[in-house]
Amino acid sequence: MIKKHNSVRTILYRTHLLNSFYTTIFIFFLFQILFYFNPSVDRIVVSLVISIAVFVLSLLIGLYFSFLKGQQLIDRLNGIYVAITKLSRGNYDYRIQDNGSDEVGTICHELNELTKKVEEQVRSLQKLVNDKAELVEKAHTAATIEERQRLARDLHDAVSQQLFALNMMSSAAMKLFNTHPERAKQQLEQVVDMANKAQGEMRALLLHLRPVQLSGENLYTGIKGLVEELKLKSGIEIESDIQSIPELPKGIEDHLFRMIQEGLANALRHSQASRLTIRLDHTGQHIRVHLRDNGVGFVSNEPKKTSYGLKTMQERCNEIGGTLSITSAQGKGTALDIRVPIGKGDVMDE
Repeated sequence: MIKKHNSVRTILYRTHLLNSFYTTIFIFFLFQILFYFNPSVDRIVVSLVISIAVFVLSLLIGLYFSFLKGQQLIDRLNGIYVAITKLSRGNYDYRIQDNGSDEVGTICHELNELTKKVEEQVRSLQKLVNDKAELVEKAHTAATIEERQRLARDLHDAVSQQLFALNMMSSAAMKLFNTHPERAKQQLEQVVDMANKAQGEMRALLLHLRPVQLSGENLYTGIKGLVEELKLKSGIEIESDIQSIPELPKGIEDHLFRMIQEGLANALRHSQASRLTIRLDHTGQHIRVHLRDNGVGFVSNEPKKTSYGLKTMQERCNEIGGTLSITSAQGKGTALDIRVPIGKGDVMDE
């Protein structure tokens, strides 16, 4: 609890009291000086002069002390704002340097304690993910079978039907080529569009044929291999900047790998992009991943049937205490930014 004599209200009272005290002392000495040198001065004039002097001095001194105290309070509140901003962005090492014993000081202390608790919870989440990764390894065979079944369904539901439709439309276009060339041209344009969509589906399916986990590789090696394979098989221009990163627990690496894999698959399947950019680096406190395409984009606040992959990425990011930022606009492509804190001590333990 805050002691009453240290409250903000009491401090303001003390400030005004101090202001009045100094003003009174000054007026007292001024009064003595005036009557010492001019004992015959009219007391009404003297009282008027003293009243005006008291008003002016009280106003000036009050403004001065109010400005000082107000600026101090603004600086302390700005410190709280900076701490909240850093906490929301995943910087759990920042602490407010405020030792005040009033209400603002208590808020700073409690906010520091909250930051410490959030940091501990993130470490617990990451440790839980690491434990979960061991269980995932044991279920790897079952997951592989399930993935093959899913790919078989996707091939049947998407690519196979598109290929069948391509065959039918191209055959119809050939029959109309001599008699109705305009209609044949329209159908051929539809064939081209459908072929592009089928190509995107195939690229995404090929990407999902990679192992579900890193299979003994570290994240740096796994992402480098994934990018090189995409450059050979996708036919899309890929710009990559994959930097070496510190050794991470297996659970965190697996989640990051799957998020990157899912992000690239979404771009191949839905974006109709001709260029992809991928960056992987670290700041000492965070692992950062940046994915960007120059595709069709979408309106971020509109629900989409294709957002299942993004929801999965968000869930994986939450499980390891990270943040996922999605920026997109129609006709201007999509950018994904992932930031995962890499703490000290238990966070880096296997």
